[in-house]
This record gives sequence, C-alpha cells and structure tokens, in this order.
Amino acid sequence: MRLSFILFVAFSFLALGAQGQQSQRFDRFELHRSVVYTTFLSPEIAAEYGIARGDFKAILTLSVRDVEAGETAGRPMLIKGETWDLIRGDTLEFKEIRENNATYYIADFEFIDREWRFFEFDFRPEGSEQTYHYKFKTQLWKQSEK
Repeated sequence: MRLSFILFVAFSFLALGAQGQQSQRFDRFELHRSVVYTTFLSPEIAAEYGIARGDFKAILTLSVRDVEAGETAGRPMLIKGETWDLIRGDTLEFKEIRENNATYYIADFEFIDREWRFFEFDFRPEGSEQTYHYKFKTQLWKQSEK
C-alpha cells in the first residue's frame, strides 16, 4: 500500500518539528505551510506527483481550513505567488492535490545552500470573498540524496 502524500507531509511536520510546519490565522481561515526537502520523498512518491528530487530542491506545501466551521482538512483555494533568494526569483507553480476530502497545494523550487529563501503569495479560500496576503522567509541547506 502506498503512503499518501498527505501522510508523508504529516510525518515530515513531525520530523522537522517547529520549523517544519507553521500556521497563521486569517479571519476564520487558518493557513498551514511547510517547506520540505525533496530528498525526504521516496523516488516513487516523487515520481507519482511529478516532483524532481535533488540536493538543492524543496517543496512548499500549503493548505487552508475554515476553523469556525470545524474543518480538519484543507479546502480548495485560488493562489498565486513567487519565491526569490538574493540572486534570482521565480513564479511559484502550484499543483492542487486532492486526497479523500483534503485539498492542498504544492510548489517545487530550487535553492542555494545556506541562503535565505523568500516567499510571497495571495490566496482566496473557497467560500471567501476576500483575498489574503502572506509572506515569509526560511533558510535551507544542501541535502544529500539517499
């Protein structure tokens, strides 16, 4: 039985601890985000989701839920954003993933060893008339492929 991507991301949050997953409240919605090294993915899971593994590659995972409605799984949203370091910037190409009743988004990107990586995006959860803005940075290190 294959390990679903949701389970992989959940285990990654535990493995990475406080730095792995972050969340922020926007009115009734809670945005969850994490940055995960692609070398943590098995070759099979990476291939299934079209993700290239490598020492300088990572993925941003996002999900949003309506806290006031008691949602425990992510809901669909419109999202667009970009990422950059001190040398170059890129538009984030988000892939929507739906598993069971959960919807979440992933975007892969490359990074420079020990450099700060900046992310900025706008998102509008399904059922909301408001678009929210979010920005954060994280530092990443070269990973050895296994």
